[in-house]
Amino acid sequence: MNVIKTEVLDVYIIEPDVFGDNRGWFFESWSKKKMEDAGLFYNFVQDNHSFSAQKGTLRGLHFQKGEASQAKLVRCAKGAVLDVAVDMRKGSPTYKKWVGVELSAENSRQLLIPRGFLHAFLTLTDDVEFLYKADNYYSPENDRNIIWNDEEININWGIDNPIVSEKDKKAPKLSDSDIDFKFGD
Repeated sequence: MNVIKTEVLDVYIIEPDVFGDNRGWFFESWSKKKMEDAGLFYNFVQDNHSFSAQKGTLRGLHFQKGEASQAKLVRCAKGAVLDVAVDMRKGSPTYKKWVGVELSAENSRQLLIPRGFLHAFLTLTDDVEFLYKADNYYSPENDRNIIWNDEEININWGIDNPIVSEKDKKAPKLSDSDIDFKFGD
């Protein structure tokens, strides 16, 4: 397993060791021991799996508020996505900075996103299957989002009119949200 620091503090690209032969391939998508050996300590409690039929589908920017916040380990099992994490921890040296990483079935990369971040992904192909582990259970009363094209965050999605849900179309701007993450919490 290769752990790569990104330009945003505490967000890591995880490259698993992929073993292939004439039959296909195998890789460990999660090993608590290997992660802890790399100094990354997470106790994931929930797995989620989504399907997006069309290229250009954008899901996010999502987060859970307060104690319901979630760290995530995300990957793309079919197709490809641009996965984005935005540091919303007030006091962080990378506060309001974002990182975008292409995750695909082909590259087997994963992105490790700690608590205190917004998360979103844009499908780069049709028929995308996206999986993620979360270290906290889904909490409907703490579920929040920020509009995907917020000028204050200024993510370069490379698309002007993505396919978004009604919920994400109506998301507030960052300046109108109740986001309250703090660095070091």
